Amino acid sequence: MLINKTLIKKEIKYSYKTTLIFIAVLTLYASMMTTMFDPEMGDMLASFSQSMPEMFAAFGMTADASTLVQFLANYLYGFIFVVFPMVYIVIMTSRLVTRYMDKGSMAYLLSTPNTRFSLIFTQAFLLCVNILFMVVFVTGLCTGISEGLFPNELEIAKFLLLNFGLFCLLFFLASVCFCFACIFNESRFATGAGSAFIIGTYIIQMISQIDTKFEFFKFFTPFTLFDPTSLADTDTGAIISVFVLLGLGIIIFGVGMKIFCKKDMSL
Repeated sequence: MLINKTLIKKEIKYSYKTTLIFIAVLTLYASMMTTMFDPEMGDMLASFSQSMPEMFAAFGMTADASTLVQFLANYLYGFIFVVFPMVYIVIMTSRLVTRYMDKGSMAYLLSTPNTRFSLIFTQAFLLCVNILFMVVFVTGLCTGISEGLFPNELEIAKFLLLNFGLFCLLFFLASVCFCFACIFNESRFATGAGSAFIIGTYIIQMISQIDTKFEFFKFFTPFTLFDPTSLADTDTGAIISVFVLLGLGIIIFGVGMKIFCKKDMSL
């Protein structure tokens, strides 16, 4: 079997508290921002944007927010729903792979009848399931709050597309961190490399949005392929871009697992 059910149960028991903490944080922000959808509040946020254009632009919060889905895309999916899951991904990839190397547990796992590929595929599967759960949760939460407070205001099809795009972005970021975790035998190197990539490319994305003279930086960051406001408007280019992220993520996950299966590990 490709998936080790015993390992899955063990990992869930070990990491569910971390997952719940991040879910709680996302719930807080999602609830707060969704309930803020109001014409007067929109005018206030727009005035803030005009008074601090560089700051709002850096976090991708300058788009039109006249509809509920545009409002959520602008104020949740440009920063909150990206940054906190990014931190979660870095933590989880280290726990799922390099933690076993640091603690010397890999020798025990490899002494079982399970193959290297089965073990690493199980960890990759669990990481992806956790990310999917997080995205599905915030999708359901925002939809529920929206329908409760603003019946029929949320364009469900567009909102689902927006969340599919978010999953594709997080899936790609997870694949990169997971690949680094498969390359390095120590969590400090794996976590450092993964964090450097995610934080570095996100900062590049922020710089590219501040001013048109820095716009060329967008070609050096994968975050450019996730455009929440364009997805909310069902822009064809934005849809193609998130599928590119999904495809790249699948490839990078595959590369990471192959490296793990082939590398020489000091156990």
